[in-house]
Amino acid sequence: MELLTVVVPCFNEEQNISDFYDELMKTEAYFHGNDVDFELLFIDDGSKDATVSEVKKLKDRDDRVRLVSFSRNFGKEAGILAGLNYANGDYIVIMDVDLQDPPSLLPEMFSYIMSGEYDSVATRRVNRKGEPPIRSFFARRFYHLINKLSNADIVDGARDYRLMTRRFRDAVLSMGEYNRFSKGIFGWVGFETKWLEFENVERRKGETKWSFWKLFVYALDGIIAFSTVPLAIASVLGVIFCLLAFLGIIVIIVKTLVFGDPTSGWPSEVCIIFMVSGIQLFCLGVVGQYLSKTYLEVKNRPVYIVKDEL
Repeated sequence: MELLTVVVPCFNEEQNISDFYDELMKTEAYFHGNDVDFELLFIDDGSKDATVSEVKKLKDRDDRVRLVSFSRNFGKEAGILAGLNYANGDYIVIMDVDLQDPPSLLPEMFSYIMSGEYDSVATRRVNRKGEPPIRSFFARRFYHLINKLSNADIVDGARDYRLMTRRFRDAVLSMGEYNRFSKGIFGWVGFETKWLEFENVERRKGETKWSFWKLFVYALDGIIAFSTVPLAIASVLGVIFCLLAFLGIIVIIVKTLVFGDPTSGWPSEVCIIFMVSGIQLFCLGVVGQYLSKTYLEVKNRPVYIVKDEL
């Protein structure tokens, strides 16, 4: 039989472990009918609750369950990377344990892989029902912006829920960068990908770990990881303001010679100074972001540290 590794990153998800397992097992008959067995690989991202205990209870019921536990919280990107590294399957699927990634889609996803036309089947939400409107608005703007700024194929509403072949997995792992943005990496490596749409599903239990600020920082990391356009924008702004300054000097000279009043207009001059200073700080911040990412890359620290493996 071939093997399907189900990679499940977890952080404080004790309430959802059992429900997720029960829902996933509803697809077991389909996969056994196609000579495919499961391997459940839970990646505990330094949970502070009873997530590890719940996974160990599953291990007692089903020896196909595996657990990799981090020494602390390293973030979901680290969890995805560890799952891909530790996966033994001929096929690998990444899923959220909160059931926002419906296991019921797995048979259809697998059928596309088995057709031989695709190396990955990705999912996207067609709506954002249940999300705050302001969050949905900024999410859509982010996808629009990053596709304009980069050459990575990142679809609006894309989830990390993706079924892939082993060669697709190997291509993703070949990108050994420290600052990881999986949605961009999946699009960048290429291969034939089938997009599967589904209605948004709210999490079964518990609360989301993604605050608006965390999502903003994550979006910023994605733009920096896959585009150098912000650096070009900073350079263009510098040229524009140099030209404006030069034109301003000419205007002041002409005005002084004609009207003999060089001291008027100081309030507007102060406003201009503040504006230009703000632009300079913005450009410096853009450069600083790229410099900080480079700094983290050259330190060559591990993306995650494993504390325990079951």
